[in-house]
Amino acid sequence: MTYPDSLSEFHLAAQVIDNIDAGVVMLDSKHRVMIWNTFMQAYSGISVEQIMGQNLFEAVPDLPEEWLRNKIQSTFKLGTRSFSSWEDRPFIFNFTNFSPVSGGMTSMFQNMTLTPLKALDGEYRHICLTVTDVSDIAKSKIHLRESNAQLTHLSITDRLTQLYNRGHWESCLSAEFDQCRHYQTVSSLVMFDIDHFKKVNDTFGHIAGDAVIKSISSLLKKAKRQSDIAGRYGGEEFGVILPGTSSELAQYFTERLRKRVEESLVKMDIRDIRVTISLGLCEWASWMTSYEQWLECADSALYQSKRAGRNQCTLYQSTVEHCSDMSGVS
Repeated sequence: MTYPDSLSEFHLAAQVIDNIDAGVVMLDSKHRVMIWNTFMQAYSGISVEQIMGQNLFEAVPDLPEEWLRNKIQSTFKLGTRSFSSWEDRPFIFNFTNFSPVSGGMTSMFQNMTLTPLKALDGEYRHICLTVTDVSDIAKSKIHLRESNAQLTHLSITDRLTQLYNRGHWESCLSAEFDQCRHYQTVSSLVMFDIDHFKKVNDTFGHIAGDAVIKSISSLLKKAKRQSDIAGRYGGEEFGVILPGTSSELAQYFTERLRKRVEESLVKMDIRDIRVTISLGLCEWASWMTSYEQWLECADSALYQSKRAGRNQCTLYQSTVEHCSDMSGVS
């Protein structure tokens, strides 16, 4: 190959690099910029004349310097290509996104390939960073994730109360039962429903009935801990799983919730609706054979509260007993 031919081929290769639809940056072992193509100039606003021969991290100060230095060093050391995905690090160069198909995304999402370049003597003294704009792919994937998350949320959530629906809540109860049985941990189950709810519907209408259910759901969310698992079991009945909670401690929760409901008002036009709730409480016990049995025990205690006059909590043991001194009838 003659000197003019080599120069001609170099000129052609330089044009390809300069016009490729991706960022191409070549660095030497001291991170000085040797190639900075048109893509990089356009998105960074830094010209070839400004950056050529400059240390990349000094010329582009908003890079993730420590991470990128380590990435470059390991690529040199191993002598093999490495890769960075937008899913792990959304971008390396903080470029503005101008793609019309990814509207609404202000930053350019990027994949980056790091390729060590071998000199004629076999040593690696340069590295090529190839930066690819994947904003359109990222937008589609993020949208798909958000849609799937929304569908999952809808599939496990009761529409009226925004609590877990019965199917998902029972799955949580089953999982908690297995956890208790396997590790012999403490946990309590509360079942409650709204007293005389049929009368509310018959007197004020179903819209008022829905408002009452929503109001109690809101009070329940405020009364429970983040770790507690609340669900709408059906109609006007609710269930709450209290992991790591003995029946003695659970009574503080049931009484707090009972009082809040008793003292609350549901405003419907010019009418104020007052309701109360009856509760049943059961602590997990090693003699239970299934979560359904645990649920039956809590339900049994709930119906004992109703038979005893409503607006109170009953604790289930081997024989049903009222919840210590905390229960009350209005």
